[in-house]
Amino acid sequence: MRLLHTLALSLALLAPGTLMAADWPAQPVTLVVPYPPGGNVDSAARIIAPGLEKLLGQPIVVENRAGAGGMIAAESVKKADPDGYTLFMAANGPLLFSPMTMGRPDAYNWKADFTPIGSVSLVPMVLEVRADLEIKTLPELLEKAKSDGLLMASPGAGTTNHLAAELLKSETGGDWRIVHYKGNAPAVTAMLGGETAFSFDQLSVALPHIKDGKFVPLAVTTKVRDESLPDVPTLAETGVADFQAVTFTGILGPKGTPQDVVDAVSAALTKVLAEPDVKQKFRDLGAAATPMTPAEFTAFLTDIDDTWRPVIKAVNDAKKQ
Repeated sequence: MRLLHTLALSLALLAPGTLMAADWPAQPVTLVVPYPPGGNVDSAARIIAPGLEKLLGQPIVVENRAGAGGMIAAESVKKADPDGYTLFMAANGPLLFSPMTMGRPDAYNWKADFTPIGSVSLVPMVLEVRADLEIKTLPELLEKAKSDGLLMASPGAGTTNHLAAELLKSETGGDWRIVHYKGNAPAVTAMLGGETAFSFDQLSVALPHIKDGKFVPLAVTTKVRDESLPDVPTLAETGVADFQAVTFTGILGPKGTPQDVVDAVSAALTKVLAEPDVKQKFRDLGAAATPMTPAEFTAFLTDIDDTWRPVIKAVNDAKKQ
């Protein structure tokens, strides 16, 4: 009987994730990014990776798995072993919205299939237009879009960029077609190349092109003006009341990731995001390093989900009509 008890205890210790967690990390950790290199999410991952490597004592491998509005990356992490060696560098679209906007609501659900570990950054967005179009205000954009059939660049269906454009369209009666690309970088390239006319983009991605004079900022999506663009009004100031949209980046593991792994990554992430040089790197990108505990991050995700899910439903319902 004692032998059976000992055997049962040994098997319990060998349950998936348990033994691995005790020695974690004993090998490189993969941080899966749902977009190509060069965008907001990829940049955030590469800013924090060196600090995490130093604190955790193992390489952090940033792996870009783009496609399907970020769902390829999300599903790969969902199916990964919950041993702490595959983590998801998530953002609004890939984590929360893409299953609905891509018509695959049963593909995954963040509450059921992932373990929130901590937030990384918050990024305001800006409505921007190509400088050569000589559009200076939102009313001018709305008029030009209606008369000339302007195209709007999106980094993917279900991203906050996309949903912000849909919300603006519904609030203003705007008329434009949205072109979806596989990430921020190709969407920006399309604008620079003249394929599309305007976009909602993360301030972190937009600022260099605004400073170069290639894009003109028409409005920011926060409740108050951003210090990076103090002369640019909020959308509320342009007449679109109660409009607010920010994007986040954060880290999650597959459901069942051991608690000691969650705690270790959370603690390391908090320390990394408190480092002055890391904070400055995010500020340089137009973002804010914003650590949250697992519980705080879970509550934040719940609030974002509740805010935008009705917008997605309205978009989907409109398509069916």
